[in-house]
Amino acid sequence: MENEKYTYQYPHPAVTTDCIVFGFDGKRIKVLLIRRGLEPYKGRWAFPGGFMRIDESAEQCAERELAEETHLQLTHIKQLGAFSDVNRDPRERVVSIAFYALAKKSEVLGGSDAEEALWFDLDDVPQLAFDHDYMLRKAIAKLREDIHFSPIGFDLLDDEFSMTELQNLYEAILNIRFDRRNFYKKMMQTGILEEADDDALYGVALSECMPNKQMKMKDIEQLFSPNPVERFSSTEGSREAKSHPGRKAKKFRFNKERYDEMKENDEFKLEF
Repeated sequence: MENEKYTYQYPHPAVTTDCIVFGFDGKRIKVLLIRRGLEPYKGRWAFPGGFMRIDESAEQCAERELAEETHLQLTHIKQLGAFSDVNRDPRERVVSIAFYALAKKSEVLGGSDAEEALWFDLDDVPQLAFDHDYMLRKAIAKLREDIHFSPIGFDLLDDEFSMTELQNLYEAILNIRFDRRNFYKKMMQTGILEEADDDALYGVALSECMPNKQMKMKDIEQLFSPNPVERFSSTEGSREAKSHPGRKAKKFRFNKERYDEMKENDEFKLEF
């Protein structure tokens, strides 16, 4: 046959994929793990994954194994890298292509050769099978790198969120604390946030109340409080608004079209 001249008798390593999925519960970053039901490392926790079939791509394999072992279906995953230490798998010579993904935290259920699937706090992750501890460290570092170039909240927050919820997310990922006023200023300067409802606060759009459409620092505090401040000032005079007990913090949402435009022009970068 014609293609036989391109067939070589070199040993072929097996190829697997692993999927590191991060979630967020409002306060802490979570990672999705499965308890292995088969040897090697039976009973140990690991990332969802398995051997790649001859007729599928690495991405297809990762998505299939994730769905089979956790019943979580994702179609937007990023390749983290190849892990090829010679002794990483006791069964045979195995190269694993690892992917990572962000997902809104949801119910998961073990399936296929996974006895159980659970979300773990990053601080509570047990020792993992294979070289998955190393994979996790690499994935966390990648997540902290990517947060400066893409709005992570697209995948981890509800469509509408408060500025406090957004700050909690960034603090959980970066493991640092931000001054809330500086954080608000930096996030609004990105140009990709918009008010979920301009009239949500006493029927008055904030842009109409602030001089030059910019909020004063003392007024920013109302965004982080369930009982907003009672007075806003403007160059035309003053507007009074009485607080309402139990009023929810103002909500925002991402402007994906604006972000896509900035990304295409290589304009988006968030510095902390």
